[in-house]
Amino acid sequence: MQSITKAEARKLILLSQGFSPSKTHLSDCDKTLSVIERLGYVQIDTISVVQRAHHHVLWSRNADYCFNHIPQLLARKKVFEYWAHAASFLPMKDFRFTLPRKAAIKSGEHKHWYSKDHTMMDAILKRIEDEGPLMAKDFDSPSRKRQGWGTKPAKQALENLYMQGELMVPRRESFHKVYDLTERVLPEKINMTPPSEQEYGRYLVLNYLNAHGVGTVQEMTYLLKGVKTLVASTLNELCDEGSVQKIKIDGSPYFAATASLSLLSRRLNRKQAKILSPFDSLVIQRKRASVLFDFDYLIECYVPEPKRKFGYFSLPILWNGELVARADCKADKTKSMLVVNHLYLEPSVRRSEAFMPAFEDELQSFAAFNRCDNYMIKKISHSD
Repeated sequence: MQSITKAEARKLILLSQGFSPSKTHLSDCDKTLSVIERLGYVQIDTISVVQRAHHHVLWSRNADYCFNHIPQLLARKKVFEYWAHAASFLPMKDFRFTLPRKAAIKSGEHKHWYSKDHTMMDAILKRIEDEGPLMAKDFDSPSRKRQGWGTKPAKQALENLYMQGELMVPRRESFHKVYDLTERVLPEKINMTPPSEQEYGRYLVLNYLNAHGVGTVQEMTYLLKGVKTLVASTLNELCDEGSVQKIKIDGSPYFAATASLSLLSRRLNRKQAKILSPFDSLVIQRKRASVLFDFDYLIECYVPEPKRKFGYFSLPILWNGELVARADCKADKTKSMLVVNHLYLEPSVRRSEAFMPAFEDELQSFAAFNRCDNYMIKKISHSD
């Protein structure tokens, strides 16, 4: 069994995540598609203190990213919107691997958040079939009261139809979903055959390991229902055939795709700092970030203000192959200023003279990405 150090594991993870991309002749938009295909999904989030998570994650890995790339890729039917561990954009090439989840939701094997009003769902399907793509507001009725989660019955019905696969989201308008019949959104000749259990297991394992470098069963099944046994048995099968290897990271057991281990011979760009989204797949599993990067991270926008240590929306900072700081940022568009309310330095970096110039270079780029002309840092602190 191969043993690697935690530093080597971090390098493998970061290269698998696409933080040192190879030169390519792809168009800027196709570079964005390659990032989504590499990561397997890009999470969508509503918080807009800085640019939303899906834009931020893609910009972090594609310096030529533009906000119109996702609408272009949706229109070209290269990506689609559905659920990974959360609402996400996924590569269209992986569409058939969403079918098991949709079937489980439709059958009732997996429960969705909302109860199903089949009469309303049928009526909504008929309207969309007859009228074309519609939004939740097109079904507003002043006589209907909100239910559950403060959501109107029509919106609940739309989401049920979406989650069980009868509707898709071809685009958004002002960040609101537009729904259409699935058969009108999918590209022609797409494979609609549900994967066998073996195919699905291999997809779950290899998709994760190719995107994340290393993983455990718990990490590969993060927020996924009813697949832990399948993933564990698939790992044994893949190890037997040599596609996956058992490894140890500082003595702890992990798995890695055999082909990915060759990345350890590649160079990682350690000089450039990267400001990450809290919903970046590198850090979305907080326990994993703590174990492998020694970075205990909590997004504090959900924490009462008196209990916040780092700030409302602190962003992880990657530098020198490590997570070394967090910056509580807000784009003040009225002043065209990116404000860093609080920059907190981890012990590993606070005495490094090389970090701040690298961080401020990235901060200037991040300000431009947020359509701000300048930036300011209000406060810098570190642990004693």
